[in-house]
Amino acid sequence: MIRVLIADDQPLVRRGLALILGPDPEFEVVGEAEDGARAVALAHELRPDVVVMDIRMPVMDGVKATEELARTLPGTRVLALSTFDMDEYVVAALRAGAYGFLPKDISPEELIAAVRIVHTGEAAVAPRLLSRLLSAYVRTPERPRSWAAQTPAELTPRELEIWRLMATGRGNAEIAAELDISVSTVKNHITGIFGKLGVRDRAQAVIAAYESGLVEAGSGSG
Repeated sequence: MIRVLIADDQPLVRRGLALILGPDPEFEVVGEAEDGARAVALAHELRPDVVVMDIRMPVMDGVKATEELARTLPGTRVLALSTFDMDEYVVAALRAGAYGFLPKDISPEELIAAVRIVHTGEAAVAPRLLSRLLSAYVRTPERPRSWAAQTPAELTPRELEIWRLMATGRGNAEIAAELDISVSTVKNHITGIFGKLGVRDRAQAVIAAYESGLVEAGSGSG
């Protein structure tokens, strides 16, 4: 059973999310929080597997709460929610340690699938959505850099190409088809890329690509 904590400043949203997840025997909604500070406190008390976290909340926003949970409860994974699918706060949440992002207008089925994915430790962000999001975000005049990507010279030519394709919105199957290699080979290369860049998942690798200058705003596909 996947233990879930819901954090949102709107009671109706919290109740709606709980009504989606609660009836499924795979999930147990262990608590609800109305702000980021309460989410952090409840997470320490209840030790959920996944926190479904609104990123814009009072007292402590979801970005700061995510950063605190990533630092103090690394086994608890955060799935960020936003009213807007193009929001620089989403990038900040992913950089802070969120494992995924969903806009609030997703379907119940998409929410359930994303919680499952995040629980496994994978990133629940559609590649093209992430690419569009970052492309919009990097147009802001001064964007913070929470980590410095390793120099591309440390990657092999094949790893560099796969990193670039990831950053422009391609999924693993699309990368495999474009480079005429197997999906399993792509996955192996991606594991190596993560290690050399010092990033945890695909979302952070794509952020690193934009921050390093490997790709630029508007270079994504779709």
